[in-house]
Amino acid sequence: MKTKQVNFKKYSSFKIGSEVSVAVLEEDFSEIQNYYLIGSCNNTLVGNNPPPLMMLSKMYDYIKIEEGVLKVGGATPSGKVASFCKKHNIANLEFLSHLPGKLGGLVYMNAGLKEFEIFNVLLDVTTTDGKVLRDDIEFGYRYTNINKPILEATFKLTHGFSLDKVAMFKKMRSNQPSTPSAGSCFKNPEDDYAGRLIEAVGLKGVMRGDMCFSEEHANFLVNNGAKEGGGKFEDAMWLINEAKRRVQEEFNILLECEIIILET
Repeated sequence: MKTKQVNFKKYSSFKIGSEVSVAVLEEDFSEIQNYYLIGSCNNTLVGNNPPPLMMLSKMYDYIKIEEGVLKVGGATPSGKVASFCKKHNIANLEFLSHLPGKLGGLVYMNAGLKEFEIFNVLLDVTTTDGKVLRDDIEFGYRYTNINKPILEATFKLTHGFSLDKVAMFKKMRSNQPSTPSAGSCFKNPEDDYAGRLIEAVGLKGVMRGDMCFSEEHANFLVNNGAKEGGGKFEDAMWLINEAKRRVQEEFNILLECEIIILET
């Protein structure tokens, strides 16, 4: 299997991590069980000793319309999908214009904004084990039970791209910080908000090294030292664990991470 060197301090949205040799998945699926598949690392915190990592090759970066459906490769960036949908007047994927990541990862976590989610328009996925229909996949809020690399996803083809929806999604994201982060740190508990809970236990704006829960949105763990090459995995983990501890003690709610932590 081919490999490439990836510097996660530059590659990941958190701007944390070291340079690691990453395997590149093409058409030989015989060794995939030995690796953890990554995408563009927009919701990923990479530790000092990550497990063996793998990413899809560029051969899975494509978009095409075939047999009346939209087919998208797992390595295709969300922005590219959004631009294609705008150009071809395709509806119901407008929210991808404001969700960074690659298609495989977005499907894997059933990404979305409010009630607008990937699985609303998904028909099936093709993994390294073959095609799986949407109705045969367990999915929910930021969750699926897919456990193999997603090579391609197929979507319903409906025309009517909406600029109004794009503007609405932009407004939804307007309170989120631009400082390097991995997006929402924790999933929202049922009938509550992780940001409210983090603020309530006094962690909003609290610094640990260069890391803190943002003053703009408490559920965003941000790297204030990214421009200077700062921000440490250990400080990020301290804040994550401290938020879990305090919220559990104060509200008897166990926060569940939305970000993926890669550390052995």
